[in-house]
Amino acid sequence: MGKALAESSEAARDVFRQADAALGEPLSRLCFEGPIEELTLTRNTQPALVAASCATLAALRERYPELGVPVFAAGHSLGEYSALVAAGALSLEDAVRLCRLRGEAMQEAVPAGQGGMAAVMGVDAPTLKALCEEAAQGEIVSAANYNGPGQTVIAGHASAVSRVGELVAKHGGKMVVLKVSAPFHCALMRPAAERLDAALAETRFGALAFPVIANVSGEPNGDPGEVRSLLVEQVASPVQWLRTIERMVDEGVTHALEIGPGKVLAGLVKRISKQIKVLGVNDPATVESVASFLA
Repeated sequence: MGKALAESSEAARDVFRQADAALGEPLSRLCFEGPIEELTLTRNTQPALVAASCATLAALRERYPELGVPVFAAGHSLGEYSALVAAGALSLEDAVRLCRLRGEAMQEAVPAGQGGMAAVMGVDAPTLKALCEEAAQGEIVSAANYNGPGQTVIAGHASAVSRVGELVAKHGGKMVVLKVSAPFHCALMRPAAERLDAALAETRFGALAFPVIANVSGEPNGDPGEVRSLLVEQVASPVQWLRTIERMVDEGVTHALEIGPGKVLAGLVKRISKQIKVLGVNDPATVESVASFLA
């Protein structure tokens, strides 16, 4: 992950060097070489994805210095940190350190095996909310990601998630259990939010060069004084991705760059609106093609 960019771009290499120095360990080697079992531990995945995304943006800015200021930036869950780095609200070093802590705190908030997440299709959000309330039975289960029309991810106690699946099937929907290390973005993550809050209290936030749409509200934020509370609330609250993209559509956005590994966000955006064309930037070839397109 990110190896080809680091080999072809001095700016990308510098980002990985900064991330390594911030953590005091060779995060870049883990990104480039694995092993995958270690990279996919959430304490490593979170800072690694931030570093890889920021390295990708650095490579694009290096190749195309005329890259303009976007109307908005946004990130899905962890991606909000990369978006804040891009906007200048967070330093890269602070972002990777915070995401290392975030990953550890989220992993430790719920004992292994007690939590679960699942993607639900074919059931609208109000109905799913009612099904979660019915299935809870004293436990916690709720929406974690509003990813698009007809697709919502739920999280909570594993047994409660399973009961939601039974109810979803009776309502003609479908549920797919996700392979995750913890039940993210639900009330079970409140201990993690408290740990992150303490670290964010010691973090300096800079002025934003452009607004970042917050996960918890789906609304743009340009006030550095609001970043801390939004990031704390994000940990135990659902990701409002559907609302985020709808807000972009309302503002007339027609093109977006998906910066960093994977193409998940492009797929989600396509399901929400055909108005926004998403260009992926994740390796030297796509850096070149996007720079040529923008030029």
